Amino acid sequence: MSVDTDTVKRVARLARIKVSDDDADRMTGELNGILGFVEQLDEVNIDGVEPMTSVVEQTMKKRQDGVTDGDKAEAVTVNAPASEDHFFMVPKVVE
Repeated sequence: MSVDTDTVKRVARLARIKVSDDDADRMTGELNGILGFVEQLDEVNIDGVEPMTSVVEQTMKKRQDGVTDGDKAEAVTVNAPASEDHFFMVPKVVE
């Protein structure tokens, strides 16, 4: 796949980036180089390769899932202009 100057200008317009004609010509070559590299990646045989999130084997750090805080509903709503049963009360907005 390759791009031409018109495609570069169209993408720049969609991205709301001002690009001069000289910059568009330069970017056309750069984008074609990038797309050529991406096409090379299609040639790599990836049969049997599991997807991974990192190149380094890692184990996820986990913490104990326990309640360490709570029963503070009254303290949370103490400064509210209006509250009832530990819930904030707000005026009705939609009729």
